[in-house]
Amino acid sequence: MKFAVIVLPGSNCDIDMYHAIQDELGEQVEYVWHDETSLDGFDGVLVPGGFSYGDYLRCGAIARFSNIMPAVKKAAEEGKPVLGVCNGFQILQELGILPGAMRRNKDLKFICRPVELIVENNETQFTSGYQKGESITIPVAHGEGNFYCDEDTLAKLIERGQIAFTYGNDINGSVNRIAGVTNEEGNVLGMMPHPERAVDSLLGSADGLKLFQSIVKNWRDTHVTTA
Repeated sequence: MKFAVIVLPGSNCDIDMYHAIQDELGEQVEYVWHDETSLDGFDGVLVPGGFSYGDYLRCGAIARFSNIMPAVKKAAEEGKPVLGVCNGFQILQELGILPGAMRRNKDLKFICRPVELIVENNETQFTSGYQKGESITIPVAHGEGNFYCDEDTLAKLIERGQIAFTYGNDINGSVNRIAGVTNEEGNVLGMMPHPERAVDSLLGSADGLKLFQSIVKNWRDTHVTTA
């Protein structure tokens, strides 16, 4: 499986994402600069965290106009797995691919530490390696990770099983402690915690590796046949 790691001005987790795929997962991966216009030849797309364009205006608001973004949207529409982490999540929201919006953390402080996540839905192509209700440890690093949506949207997210992860505790004020959601089709995941920073026990947790392994397993089950 071949992954694209989108690189934007201000990305700071692209190298972590590349390491997770190449060195820990053992799959193909390439950086794709934001001025490119095609993602042909890639099987999955990763939009990493950071401070794209300095987070001016609104997190992800400028990045959504980058040349590569129509190709990201096309990949999502084609059913390819697309993962947005932290600022990548915010960008996918600005693109209209994922629901909700991000507000400043409830205490108006930047949070950077390992946190407990609960796997709410393990029937997605990103979470099938986990158990439903499993508690995992993944680090966060955000100042605007307070997920917000209206009551109607929340009801639909719950009904359709689009809530992939919740925080074990209310760390930032997110509605229903939401930490990660998918699109309706289930092939796009946005999450504020950083699974690419939790792929080796030397880093304090390897719980994030299962997410990437889940993507590959589901892709191979769908695309690889044996005689």
